[in-house]
Amino acid sequence: MIQRLVAIVFLFSSLATATAAESPERLIKIGVLAFGTLAWELALVQREGLAQAHGIKLEQQTLASSEAGKIALQGGSVDMIVSDWLWVSQQRERGVDFTFIPYSTAAGVLIVPAGSAIHSLQDLAGKRLGIAGGGLDKNWILLRALAKQKYQLDLDRAVEKVFGAPPLLNQQMLQGNLDALLNFWHIAAKLEAKGYARLLDVKAILYGLGVSADVPSLGYVVREGWALAHKPTLDDFLRASRTAKRSLCESDSAWESIVALTQEREKDIQDLLRRYYCEGLVKSFGVKEQQAAERIYSLLHQYGSGRLTGKSGRLQPGTFWPEAVQQTPIPLRMPSR
Repeated sequence: MIQRLVAIVFLFSSLATATAAESPERLIKIGVLAFGTLAWELALVQREGLAQAHGIKLEQQTLASSEAGKIALQGGSVDMIVSDWLWVSQQRERGVDFTFIPYSTAAGVLIVPAGSAIHSLQDLAGKRLGIAGGGLDKNWILLRALAKQKYQLDLDRAVEKVFGAPPLLNQQMLQGNLDALLNFWHIAAKLEAKGYARLLDVKAILYGLGVSADVPSLGYVVREGWALAHKPTLDDFLRASRTAKRSLCESDSAWESIVALTQEREKDIQDLLRRYYCEGLVKSFGVKEQQAAERIYSLLHQYGSGRLTGKSGRLQPGTFWPEAVQQTPIPLRMPSR
């Protein structure tokens, strides 16, 4: 009799667990760029059964571009995307309750050819500079701010600007049509693997502007109302996410399992992508980092003439999800070059 009761209790417990795992409340619909770093991470989450272990289900929607992701989130076809906190603040100013959970500190890079005569921002005067992201790209605005503050140099007038898509600008650099290139980190890594040199990265630019905290450049973006209503599910996803990030940086086999998603065949490029991805892991996020973000916002507002930040000169309250204040484990072993 006792054995039968135990069996019945176990059966109902198993059914309850299965029902909870399949419940819509435990589902997260995520918009993902096919070959972005989020795709690497989610591939490992699924491969290692991390989502299932936490009783959540992930439904991925492949995106054609980051702008498509914003549209999908605004339209409600996805619950989460990866984007930047500047856009989140813009949306909150318009009354939309998006909020930002730190994902990565990896950012843009200013690249020059090996042996280039360009050794500082002053040396860019009169040179052809490739700029990914357009005239309102935040990396370009911050670079201009540093040149102005440190050298009284107006880069907007001092250089011959060449705007274009990141991969096409890389090709222009390889063909010798550019003297320097400000590009996204994962695109710039392809040039670095071929011997091109980093002059500055965005972290160094910010340090030169008096921002010493390591501020995340990208984060998971969700609606605040959704986050509050699905907090246990969101928390479990973030735990799975941190586990996957750590595995990609510590485990060679984990990295090898997703390396095809980088779309790179050359091992030197793969190794650089892995290293910079791991260096970009968010190691801490708290009051210091949020204050630094407010400083960055102020700089972007000032040097972008308000065109990038909108009417407000201040970062909007609630831009950062309060639960995002965290200490993320630092990988025990960083991959070697």
